[in-house]
Amino acid sequence: MKFMKLGSRPDTFYTSEAVRSVSSEVSSDLIVQVKGSRYLLHKFPLLSKCLRLQRLCSESPETSQHHIVQLPDFPGGVEAFELCAKFCYGITVTLSAFNIVAVRCAAEYLQMTEDVEKGNLAYKLEVFFNSCILHGWKDSIVTLQSTKEFPLWSEDLGITSRCIEAIASKVLTHPSKMSLSHSYSRRERDDESCNGAESRRHKPPGKGWWAEDMAELSIDLYWRTMIAVKSGGKIPSNLIGEALKIYADRWLPNISRERHVNKQVASDSDSDSDSTFEITSRQRAILEAIVSLLPAEKGAVSCSFLLKLLKAANILNTSSSSKMELARRVALQLEEATVRDLLIPSISYANSSVYDVDLVITILEQFMLQGQSPPTSPPRSKLGFERRRSRSAENIDLEFQESRRSSSASHGSKLKVAKLVDGYLQKISRDVNLPLSKFIALAEAIPYFSRLDHDDLYRAIDIYLKAHPDLNKSERKRLCRTLDCKKLSVEACMHAAQNELLPLRVVVQVLFFEQARAAMGSGKVTELPSNIKALLAAHNIDPSRPTTALSTTTSIPADDQWSVSGI
Repeated sequence: MKFMKLGSRPDTFYTSEAVRSVSSEVSSDLIVQVKGSRYLLHKFPLLSKCLRLQRLCSESPETSQHHIVQLPDFPGGVEAFELCAKFCYGITVTLSAFNIVAVRCAAEYLQMTEDVEKGNLAYKLEVFFNSCILHGWKDSIVTLQSTKEFPLWSEDLGITSRCIEAIASKVLTHPSKMSLSHSYSRRERDDESCNGAESRRHKPPGKGWWAEDMAELSIDLYWRTMIAVKSGGKIPSNLIGEALKIYADRWLPNISRERHVNKQVASDSDSDSDSTFEITSRQRAILEAIVSLLPAEKGAVSCSFLLKLLKAANILNTSSSSKMELARRVALQLEEATVRDLLIPSISYANSSVYDVDLVITILEQFMLQGQSPPTSPPRSKLGFERRRSRSAENIDLEFQESRRSSSASHGSKLKVAKLVDGYLQKISRDVNLPLSKFIALAEAIPYFSRLDHDDLYRAIDIYLKAHPDLNKSERKRLCRTLDCKKLSVEACMHAAQNELLPLRVVVQVLFFEQARAAMGSGKVTELPSNIKALLAAHNIDPSRPTTALSTTTSIPADDQWSVSGI
């Protein structure tokens, strides 16, 4: 990194009885108080370069042998003031990206300009800043980060905007044409004098070499810099997405685990509660800024990363617009997700469900709305729809109508999403607090044609029935109405035929379709277990007759339609 030395005299400042002074044969005649610290100095070297001190001394009465000057709002504190004072005395001072902002603000405050003396501190700092700091990558990053301590001064002096412009221009420059101090490894960087030769060790930077260094910036500065980078139009959207991921990993780690820790910490004391609130507010601002920076192109970031952001947004209670934007983006790439990605913890205190199913339902609705044309017939009700037609006829009709509405989300994507949702249902079905209505809403959100088989859906239903043994007959009927027995495998049929938790109608359907499948495969009806034969015979069903589609008018007593406890 670059540095500049000014002055040639040795450092003669010392501390005596909590007062900073400078060794000199001339008696001091100026007392300067800076934020609780007192300096015993001389008028001539300071007033000859500081216009503000000239004015303050002329306005304040002289007491005994000293003028007393108060600087309560001095930018940069005692360190910056002492550097300015040493410059006035000709004492050697070293300036770099780490202190140039503080000293530049202090010089502006003291009015150490060319109007007072040629070659004054403000001018020298501007030359160093423009010719050295802005030409170095790491120097620009460090300087920009230090402006957060003096935001108003840095904006007024143009330091912030010039650093952002310099960083963006370096990112937009092709790496092979770039000459900068590459700092991706963050180790063993060479110091460099502004007027001296630089010892460089070149390492070929990768395409996203800049992302890790920029991740050190605070969110407001990072947002402005990324806007400048994106507006250049030269960086591919996938690299922008990777940079955002690096920043999120840096500033939003383990949000879900921290949430529980923060809750416990917050309950200890009011001060801890305030600290937790401040951390949460900062993380919420970071997440919303990242969402606003996401590239518009599909696939610029992974679906897994989007869902991690959505989980964090849910936990941090970000704005509904941010959560909706994330849900919409997830829906565009939903076929890439895994079941684990969709397990979004619930933070609602209104219910005790483990996972936020409503958010997943919203994502599915967004997925199904992709380019969907208007329906050709009145849509099905997700809840409380009573079938009045045969199941097979209804399925054919639904398959035809819903296939016409699959214009944007490809058929392959819907097949993958159907498998994903069924796997998700199996996971959340174990939650004893999961409402039946939400399970059904998820199951019916998938178009009929998207499920090539119903084995995974059957497993989810079976798990839900075991986790919720108190369901009444009507509720079990509603739970199983999405299940199509024709799409069950032989293994699933064998399991379902002996599943005491299923409604009887489902068991009978399974038996008939399995009997029909066996007849079509071998030309004869396979032998059924004796206990199943007895069950069918009790309801006047002859398994030896050729199989026909099960009608909804099959005479099964109403009281026994939804129970197979007699098997």
